[in-house]
Amino acid sequence: MKKEENHKNRPGSKKRILLFAFAALLILGGCASKAENTDGTADSGNTQEMTDTDSAQDGFADAQEQTAGVPPLTEYVSDEEMERADMWGSCDDAALAAVMKKAAAGEHVTIACIGGSITEGTISNGSDDAQVGFKKSYANIFFEWWETAFPDTEFTMINAGIGATDSYIGVHRVQKDVLDYQPDLVLVEFSVNDSNSVTAKTNYDNLVRKILKSDSNPAVMLLFMGQTNGSNAQEQHVLVGFNYQLPMVSYANVISDMMQNQIYTDKQLSGDVTHPSALGHAIAGEILWKYLNAVYVDMDAYEDPKPFDQAAVTYEAYMDAKILDSLTIAADDLGTFQESSVFDRFPNDWTCKEGDGDLTFTVNCRNIGIMYYQTIDGKSGQYEVYVDGECVRTLNADFSGGWGNHAEAVEVYSSDETAEHTIVIKKAPDSTGDVFTVLGLMIS
Repeated sequence: MKKEENHKNRPGSKKRILLFAFAALLILGGCASKAENTDGTADSGNTQEMTDTDSAQDGFADAQEQTAGVPPLTEYVSDEEMERADMWGSCDDAALAAVMKKAAAGEHVTIACIGGSITEGTISNGSDDAQVGFKKSYANIFFEWWETAFPDTEFTMINAGIGATDSYIGVHRVQKDVLDYQPDLVLVEFSVNDSNSVTAKTNYDNLVRKILKSDSNPAVMLLFMGQTNGSNAQEQHVLVGFNYQLPMVSYANVISDMMQNQIYTDKQLSGDVTHPSALGHAIAGEILWKYLNAVYVDMDAYEDPKPFDQAAVTYEAYMDAKILDSLTIAADDLGTFQESSVFDRFPNDWTCKEGDGDLTFTVNCRNIGIMYYQTIDGKSGQYEVYVDGECVRTLNADFSGGWGNHAEAVEVYSSDETAEHTIVIKKAPDSTGDVFTVLGLMIS
Protein backbone atom coordinates (compact mmCIF):
# COMPACT_ATOMS: atom_id res chain seq x y z
CA MET A 1 0.00 0.00 0.00
CA LYS A 2 1.09 3.53 -0.66
CA LYS A 3 1.43 5.86 2.32
CA GLU A 4 -1.78 7.65 1.38
CA GLU A 5 -3.57 4.31 1.55
CA ASN A 6 -1.95 3.30 4.80
CA HIS A 7 -3.26 6.28 6.74
CA LYS A 8 -7.00 6.67 6.69
CA ASN A 9 -6.83 10.22 8.03
CA ARG A 10 -4.29 11.30 5.44
CA PRO A 11 -6.16 13.12 2.64
CA GLY A 12 -5.01 12.44 -0.89
CA SER A 13 -6.60 15.22 -2.92
CA LYS A 14 -5.23 18.30 -1.14
CA LYS A 15 -2.30 18.66 -3.55
CA ARG A 16 -4.63 18.76 -6.58
CA ILE A 17 -6.73 21.48 -4.96
CA LEU A 18 -3.62 23.59 -4.38
CA LEU A 19 -2.46 23.19 -7.98
CA PHE A 20 -5.85 24.08 -9.45
CA ALA A 21 -6.15 27.07 -7.14
CA PHE A 22 -2.85 28.55 -8.22
CA ALA A 23 -3.53 27.76 -11.87
CA ALA A 24 -6.75 29.75 -11.54
CA LEU A 25 -4.81 32.67 -10.08
CA LEU A 26 -2.57 32.68 -13.13
CA ILE A 27 -5.50 32.73 -15.54
CA LEU A 28 -7.45 35.37 -13.63
CA GLY A 29 -4.40 37.60 -13.31
CA GLY A 30 -3.87 37.55 -17.09
CA CYS A 31 -7.53 38.33 -17.89
CA ALA A 32 -7.64 41.33 -15.56
CA SER A 33 -4.58 42.97 -17.07
CA LYS A 34 -5.82 42.53 -20.62
CA ALA A 35 -9.11 44.27 -19.72
CA GLU A 36 -7.17 47.23 -18.40
CA ASN A 37 -5.21 47.48 -21.65
CA THR A 38 -8.38 48.04 -23.68
CA ASP A 39 -9.03 51.12 -21.54
CA GLY A 40 -5.81 52.72 -22.77
CA THR A 41 -3.76 52.00 -19.65
CA ALA A 42 -1.34 49.63 -21.26
CA ASP A 43 1.77 50.65 -19.28
CA SER A 44 0.18 50.41 -15.84
CA GLY A 45 -1.70 47.33 -16.94
CA ASN A 46 1.51 45.60 -18.06
CA THR A 47 3.12 46.43 -14.75
CA GLN A 48 0.15 44.97 -12.88
CA GLU A 49 0.19 41.88 -15.09
CA MET A 50 3.85 41.18 -14.32
CA THR A 51 3.29 41.68 -10.58
CA ASP A 52 0.26 39.39 -10.44
CA THR A 53 1.94 36.72 -12.55
CA ASP A 54 5.15 36.77 -10.56
CA SER A 55 3.20 36.48 -7.33
CA ALA A 56 1.10 33.64 -8.67
CA GLN A 57 4.17 31.85 -10.00
CA ASP A 58 5.88 32.14 -6.63
CA GLY A 59 2.83 30.68 -4.94
CA PHE A 60 2.58 27.97 -7.60
CA ALA A 61 6.21 27.03 -6.95
CA ASP A 62 5.54 26.83 -3.22
CA ALA A 63 2.55 24.59 -3.89
CA GLN A 64 4.63 22.34 -6.14
CA GLU A 65 7.31 22.07 -3.43
CA GLN A 66 4.78 21.08 -0.76
CA THR A 67 3.07 18.68 -3.19
CA ALA A 68 6.34 16.91 -4.00
CA GLY A 69 7.83 17.16 -0.53
CA VAL A 70 11.49 17.80 0.21
CA PRO A 71 13.76 16.02 -2.30
CA PRO A 72 15.49 13.14 -0.45
CA LEU A 73 19.26 12.97 -0.16
CA THR A 74 19.29 9.42 -1.56
CA GLU A 75 17.15 7.02 -3.54
CA TYR A 76 17.95 3.65 -2.01
CA VAL A 77 14.42 2.80 -0.84
CA SER A 78 11.87 1.78 -3.50
CA ASP A 79 8.12 2.27 -3.17
CA GLU A 80 7.73 -1.43 -2.37
CA GLU A 81 10.39 -1.24 0.34
CA MET A 82 8.76 1.87 1.75
CA GLU A 83 5.55 -0.12 2.09
CA ARG A 84 7.46 -2.63 4.21
CA ALA A 85 8.86 0.19 6.33
CA ASP A 86 5.43 1.77 6.82
CA MET A 87 3.05 -1.17 7.05
CA TRP A 88 0.80 -0.18 9.96
CA GLY A 89 -2.42 1.40 8.72
CA SER A 90 -3.62 2.47 12.17
CA CYS A 91 -1.02 5.23 12.57
CA ASP A 92 -2.41 8.69 13.37
CA ASP A 93 -0.18 11.45 11.99
CA ALA A 94 -2.20 14.41 13.28
CA ALA A 95 0.29 15.23 16.06
CA LEU A 96 3.20 15.04 13.63
CA ALA A 97 1.36 17.32 11.19
CA ALA A 98 0.74 19.78 14.04
CA VAL A 99 4.49 20.06 14.59
CA MET A 100 4.94 20.80 10.90
CA LYS A 101 2.25 23.49 11.03
CA LYS A 102 4.03 25.07 13.99
CA ALA A 103 7.30 25.06 12.05
CA ALA A 104 5.57 26.48 8.96
CA ALA A 105 4.24 29.35 11.08
CA GLY A 106 7.81 30.25 12.02
CA GLU A 107 7.50 29.27 15.67
CA HIS A 108 10.44 27.75 17.51
CA VAL A 109 10.37 23.93 17.40
CA THR A 110 12.25 21.45 19.59
CA ILE A 111 12.89 17.95 18.23
CA ALA A 112 14.59 15.12 20.10
CA CYS A 113 15.81 11.60 19.39
CA ILE A 114 16.38 9.14 22.23
CA GLY A 115 18.00 5.75 21.82
CA GLY A 116 21.27 3.84 21.99
CA SER A 117 24.54 4.04 20.09
CA ILE A 118 22.83 4.00 16.68
CA THR A 119 20.92 7.15 17.62
CA GLU A 120 24.04 8.62 19.22
CA GLY A 121 25.68 8.38 15.80
CA THR A 122 27.84 5.24 15.67
CA ILE A 123 28.50 4.35 12.04
CA SER A 124 30.27 1.08 11.27
CA ASN A 125 32.46 0.56 8.21
CA GLY A 126 30.41 -1.07 5.49
CA SER A 127 31.98 -2.63 2.43
CA ASP A 128 30.33 -0.15 0.05
CA ASP A 129 30.32 3.10 2.03
CA ALA A 130 32.52 4.92 -0.48
CA GLN A 131 29.57 4.93 -2.89
CA VAL A 132 27.23 6.74 -0.48
CA GLY A 133 28.81 10.18 -0.84
CA PHE A 134 28.37 11.23 2.79
CA LYS A 135 28.65 9.80 6.29
CA LYS A 136 25.67 10.95 8.34
CA SER A 137 23.74 9.24 11.11
CA TYR A 138 20.04 8.65 10.64
CA ALA A 139 19.37 11.21 13.40
CA ASN A 140 21.29 13.92 11.55
CA ILE A 141 19.40 13.10 8.34
CA PHE A 142 16.13 13.25 10.29
CA PHE A 143 17.05 16.66 11.71
CA GLU A 144 18.16 17.83 8.26
CA TRP A 145 14.71 17.17 6.81
CA TRP A 146 13.17 19.65 9.25
CA GLU A 147 15.77 22.33 8.61
CA THR A 148 15.38 21.90 4.84
CA ALA A 149 11.58 21.87 4.86
CA PHE A 150 11.38 24.96 7.07
CA PRO A 151 14.53 27.01 6.43
CA ASP A 152 13.23 30.14 8.18
CA THR A 153 12.31 28.34 11.41
CA GLU A 154 14.54 28.16 14.48
CA PHE A 155 14.99 24.60 15.73
CA THR A 156 16.48 23.07 18.83
CA MET A 157 17.71 19.58 18.00
CA ILE A 158 18.45 17.19 20.86
CA ASN A 159 20.33 13.94 20.30
CA ALA A 160 19.79 11.94 23.50
CA GLY A 161 21.37 8.74 22.23
CA ILE A 162 23.71 6.94 24.65
CA GLY A 163 25.53 3.80 23.58
CA ALA A 164 24.58 0.45 25.14
CA THR A 165 21.49 1.84 26.88
CA ASP A 166 18.05 0.29 26.60
CA SER A 167 14.54 1.54 27.32
CA TYR A 168 14.88 0.61 31.02
CA ILE A 169 17.66 3.16 31.38
CA GLY A 170 15.79 5.35 28.89
CA VAL A 171 12.63 5.68 30.97
CA HIS A 172 14.75 6.71 33.96
CA ARG A 173 16.73 9.37 32.08
CA VAL A 174 14.17 10.72 29.58
CA GLN A 175 12.92 13.47 31.91
CA LYS A 176 16.34 15.07 32.34
CA ASP A 177 17.73 14.31 28.89
CA VAL A 178 14.63 15.13 26.80
CA LEU A 179 11.43 16.22 28.53
CA ASP A 180 12.93 19.08 30.52
CA TYR A 181 13.53 20.78 27.14
CA GLN A 182 9.77 20.79 26.37
CA PRO A 183 10.04 18.95 23.03
CA ASP A 184 7.47 19.20 20.25
CA LEU A 185 8.49 15.87 18.73
CA VAL A 186 10.40 12.87 20.11
CA LEU A 187 11.67 9.98 18.01
CA VAL A 188 12.28 6.78 20.02
CA GLU A 189 14.74 4.06 18.93
CA PHE A 190 15.55 1.14 21.24
CA SER A 191 14.72 -1.87 19.09
CA VAL A 192 18.33 -3.06 18.86
CA ASN A 193 19.29 -2.65 22.53
CA ASP A 194 16.04 -3.94 24.03
CA SER A 195 15.48 -7.66 24.37
CA ASN A 196 12.45 -9.14 22.65
CA SER A 197 10.76 -9.85 25.98
CA VAL A 198 7.66 -8.94 27.97
CA THR A 199 9.85 -7.10 30.49
CA ALA A 200 11.37 -4.98 27.75
CA LYS A 201 7.86 -4.25 26.43
CA THR A 202 6.89 -2.91 29.87
CA ASN A 203 9.97 -0.67 29.97
CA TYR A 204 9.32 0.58 26.43
CA ASP A 205 5.62 1.13 27.11
CA ASN A 206 6.43 3.24 30.17
CA LEU A 207 9.02 5.25 28.24
CA VAL A 208 6.60 6.04 25.40
CA ARG A 209 3.76 6.84 27.82
CA LYS A 210 5.99 9.10 29.88
CA ILE A 211 6.83 11.10 26.74
CA LEU A 212 3.23 11.26 25.51
CA LYS A 213 1.94 12.41 28.92
CA SER A 214 4.65 15.01 29.51
CA ASP A 215 3.87 18.70 29.88
CA SER A 216 4.63 19.73 26.29
CA ASN A 217 2.35 17.01 24.79
CA PRO A 218 4.89 16.08 22.13
CA ALA A 219 4.26 14.05 19.02
CA VAL A 220 6.05 10.68 19.14
CA MET A 221 7.53 8.64 16.29
CA LEU A 222 8.85 5.10 16.69
CA LEU A 223 11.80 3.82 14.67
CA PHE A 224 12.55 0.10 14.63
CA MET A 225 16.19 -0.45 13.81
CA GLY A 226 17.55 -3.99 13.47
CA GLN A 227 20.77 -5.95 13.24
CA THR A 228 21.75 -7.66 10.02
CA ASN A 229 21.36 -11.04 11.77
CA GLY A 230 17.65 -10.27 12.25
CA SER A 231 17.82 -9.57 15.97
CA ASN A 232 15.56 -6.75 17.24
CA ALA A 233 12.69 -6.03 19.64
CA GLN A 234 10.26 -4.82 16.96
CA GLU A 235 7.73 -7.54 17.77
CA GLN A 236 7.22 -6.15 21.27
CA HIS A 237 7.61 -2.47 20.38
CA VAL A 238 5.01 -2.63 17.60
CA LEU A 239 2.37 -3.66 20.14
CA VAL A 240 2.95 -0.41 22.02
CA GLY A 241 2.93 1.81 18.94
CA PHE A 242 -0.07 0.05 17.40
CA ASN A 243 -2.20 0.49 20.51
CA TYR A 244 -1.33 4.19 20.74
CA GLN A 245 -1.71 4.69 16.95
CA LEU A 246 1.74 6.25 16.70
CA PRO A 247 3.72 6.82 13.50
CA MET A 248 6.06 3.83 13.14
CA VAL A 249 8.69 2.90 10.56
CA SER A 250 10.84 -0.21 10.33
CA TYR A 251 14.42 -0.16 9.07
CA ALA A 252 14.59 -3.81 10.19
CA ASN A 253 11.90 -4.81 7.69
CA VAL A 254 13.57 -2.96 4.84
CA ILE A 255 17.08 -4.37 5.26
CA SER A 256 15.67 -7.87 5.72
CA ASP A 257 13.99 -7.57 2.32
CA MET A 258 17.07 -5.98 0.76
CA MET A 259 19.29 -8.83 1.91
CA GLN A 260 16.74 -11.50 0.94
CA ASN A 261 16.38 -9.98 -2.54
CA GLN A 262 20.17 -9.63 -2.85
CA ILE A 263 20.00 -5.87 -3.30
CA TYR A 264 22.57 -5.33 -0.55
CA THR A 265 24.62 -7.75 1.54
CA ASP A 266 24.96 -7.73 5.29
CA LYS A 267 28.54 -6.48 4.90
CA GLN A 268 27.33 -3.49 2.91
CA LEU A 269 24.67 -2.62 5.47
CA SER A 270 26.84 -3.06 8.58
CA GLY A 271 30.48 -3.57 9.41
CA ASP A 272 29.77 -5.20 12.78
CA VAL A 273 26.25 -6.70 12.52
CA THR A 274 24.84 -4.23 15.07
CA HIS A 275 25.58 -0.70 13.87
CA PRO A 276 24.50 0.47 10.42
CA SER A 277 27.15 1.48 7.94
CA ALA A 278 27.02 4.84 6.18
CA LEU A 279 24.76 3.09 3.66
CA GLY A 280 22.58 1.67 6.45
CA HIS A 281 22.17 5.04 8.13
CA ALA A 282 21.37 6.63 4.75
CA ILE A 283 18.64 4.05 4.22
CA ALA A 284 17.19 4.65 7.70
CA GLY A 285 17.34 8.40 7.13
CA GLU A 286 15.64 8.06 3.75
CA ILE A 287 12.80 6.01 5.28
CA LEU A 288 12.19 8.76 7.84
CA TRP A 289 12.55 11.48 5.18
CA LYS A 290 9.93 9.89 2.93
CA TYR A 291 7.54 9.33 5.82
CA LEU A 292 7.84 12.98 6.82
CA ASN A 293 7.30 14.04 3.21
CA ALA A 294 4.08 12.03 2.98
CA VAL A 295 2.67 13.93 5.97
CA TYR A 296 4.14 17.27 4.84
CA VAL A 297 2.36 17.36 1.48
CA ASP A 298 -1.03 17.26 3.22
CA MET A 299 -0.20 18.77 6.60
CA ASP A 300 -2.80 21.56 6.35
CA ALA A 301 -5.63 19.05 5.93
CA TYR A 302 -5.04 17.32 9.27
CA GLU A 303 -7.28 18.11 12.20
CA ASP A 304 -5.81 19.07 15.56
CA PRO A 305 -4.44 16.06 17.45
CA LYS A 306 -6.54 14.59 20.22
CA PRO A 307 -5.23 14.57 23.80
CA PHE A 308 -3.50 11.33 24.72
CA ASP A 309 -5.75 9.31 27.03
CA GLN A 310 -5.07 5.70 26.08
CA ALA A 311 -4.86 2.98 28.71
CA ALA A 312 -1.44 1.41 29.25
CA VAL A 313 -0.51 -1.54 27.08
CA THR A 314 1.23 -3.11 30.08
CA TYR A 315 1.07 -1.18 33.37
CA GLU A 316 2.49 2.09 34.68
CA ALA A 317 5.56 1.13 36.69
CA TYR A 318 8.07 3.87 35.89
CA MET A 319 6.13 7.05 35.21
CA ASP A 320 8.04 8.89 37.95
CA ALA A 321 11.35 7.12 37.26
CA LYS A 322 14.62 8.96 37.77
CA ILE A 323 18.33 8.39 38.25
CA LEU A 324 19.86 9.47 41.55
CA ASP A 325 23.61 10.20 41.48
CA SER A 326 26.09 11.76 43.88
CA LEU A 327 24.66 15.22 43.15
CA THR A 328 21.06 14.27 43.89
CA ILE A 329 21.35 11.85 46.82
CA ALA A 330 23.76 11.75 49.74
CA ALA A 331 24.93 8.34 50.87
CA ASP A 332 24.18 7.41 54.47
CA ASP A 333 27.62 5.82 54.56
CA LEU A 334 30.25 5.81 51.80
CA GLY A 335 32.14 2.88 53.33
CA THR A 336 35.25 2.42 51.18
CA PHE A 337 33.54 3.99 48.13
CA GLN A 338 34.44 7.51 47.05
CA GLU A 339 32.51 10.04 44.99
CA SER A 340 33.96 10.05 41.48
CA SER A 341 33.33 10.79 37.80
CA VAL A 342 34.38 7.69 35.87
CA PHE A 343 31.98 7.71 32.89
CA ASP A 344 31.21 11.01 31.15
CA ARG A 345 27.72 9.96 30.03
CA PHE A 346 26.68 9.32 33.66
CA PRO A 347 29.11 11.33 35.78
CA ASN A 348 28.77 12.00 39.52
CA ASP A 349 29.09 8.38 40.57
CA TRP A 350 30.63 6.35 43.43
CA THR A 351 33.70 4.10 42.99
CA CYS A 352 35.28 1.50 45.25
CA LYS A 353 38.88 0.45 44.56
CA GLU A 354 39.70 -1.34 47.81
CA GLY A 355 38.05 -2.68 50.93
CA ASP A 356 34.57 -4.19 51.25
CA GLY A 357 32.58 -1.27 49.84
CA ASP A 358 29.54 -1.06 52.11
CA LEU A 359 27.94 1.89 50.27
CA THR A 360 24.62 2.62 52.03
CA PHE A 361 21.54 4.64 51.02
CA THR A 362 18.02 5.21 52.29
CA VAL A 363 15.36 5.69 49.62
CA ASN A 364 11.57 5.99 49.50
CA CYS A 365 10.16 4.22 46.44
CA ARG A 366 8.45 1.17 44.91
CA ASN A 367 11.15 0.00 42.52
CA ILE A 368 14.94 0.00 42.80
CA GLY A 369 17.53 -0.53 40.08
CA ILE A 370 21.30 -0.21 40.12
CA MET A 371 23.21 1.28 37.20
CA TYR A 372 26.87 0.32 37.29
CA TYR A 373 29.94 0.42 35.07
CA GLN A 374 31.11 -2.72 33.27
CA THR A 375 34.77 -2.63 32.19
CA ILE A 376 37.05 -4.74 30.02
CA ASP A 377 40.31 -4.14 31.92
CA GLY A 378 39.92 -7.13 34.25
CA LYS A 379 40.04 -4.96 37.39
CA SER A 380 36.31 -4.80 38.10
CA GLY A 381 34.65 -7.34 40.36
CA GLN A 382 31.37 -8.70 41.65
CA TYR A 383 29.39 -6.80 44.27
CA GLU A 384 26.27 -7.81 46.18
CA VAL A 385 23.19 -5.63 46.61
CA TYR A 386 21.20 -5.82 49.83
CA VAL A 387 17.73 -4.31 50.20
CA ASP A 388 16.46 -4.10 53.78
CA GLY A 389 19.10 -6.59 54.91
CA GLU A 390 18.40 -9.22 52.25
CA CYS A 391 20.85 -9.99 49.43
CA VAL A 392 18.78 -9.54 46.28
CA ARG A 393 21.37 -9.56 43.51
CA THR A 394 25.05 -9.98 42.69
CA LEU A 395 26.27 -7.57 40.03
CA ASN A 396 29.23 -8.47 37.82
CA ALA A 397 31.18 -5.44 36.59
CA ASP A 398 33.86 -7.53 34.89
CA PHE A 399 33.36 -7.43 31.11
CA SER A 400 36.78 -8.79 30.16
CA GLY A 401 36.88 -9.81 26.50
CA GLY A 402 33.81 -7.73 25.71
CA TRP A 403 33.42 -4.98 23.13
CA GLY A 404 34.00 -2.05 25.52
CA ASN A 405 33.21 -0.25 28.77
CA HIS A 406 29.58 0.72 29.22
CA ALA A 407 26.71 1.38 31.62
CA GLU A 408 24.67 -1.63 32.71
CA ALA A 409 21.43 -1.46 34.71
CA VAL A 410 19.47 -4.10 36.59
CA GLU A 411 16.27 -3.87 38.59
CA VAL A 412 16.93 -5.44 42.01
CA TYR A 413 13.67 -4.76 43.84
CA SER A 414 10.04 -4.22 42.82
CA SER A 415 6.82 -3.64 44.77
CA ASP A 416 3.34 -2.22 44.27
CA GLU A 417 3.67 -0.03 47.35
CA THR A 418 5.93 2.91 48.13
CA ALA A 419 8.01 2.41 51.27
CA GLU A 420 11.34 3.36 52.83
CA HIS A 421 14.18 0.99 51.95
CA THR A 422 17.83 0.65 52.90
CA ILE A 423 20.27 -0.26 50.13
CA VAL A 424 23.77 -1.61 50.83
CA ILE A 425 26.29 -2.40 48.07
CA LYS A 426 29.37 -4.39 49.08
CA LYS A 427 32.01 -6.63 47.59
CA ALA A 428 31.13 -10.31 47.21
CA PRO A 429 33.38 -12.65 49.22
CA ASP A 430 34.59 -14.39 46.05
CA SER A 431 34.92 -11.24 43.89
CA THR A 432 37.52 -11.57 41.13
CA GLY A 433 38.33 -7.84 41.20
CA ASP A 434 38.34 -4.90 43.58
CA VAL A 435 36.91 -2.09 41.45
CA PHE A 436 33.22 -1.30 41.23
CA THR A 437 31.50 1.92 40.10
CA VAL A 438 27.88 2.70 40.91
CA LEU A 439 26.71 5.13 38.22
CA GLY A 440 23.30 5.75 39.78
CA LEU A 441 20.27 4.46 41.64
CA MET A 442 17.24 3.84 39.39
CA ILE A 443 14.29 4.87 41.50
CA SER A 444 10.55 4.90 40.82
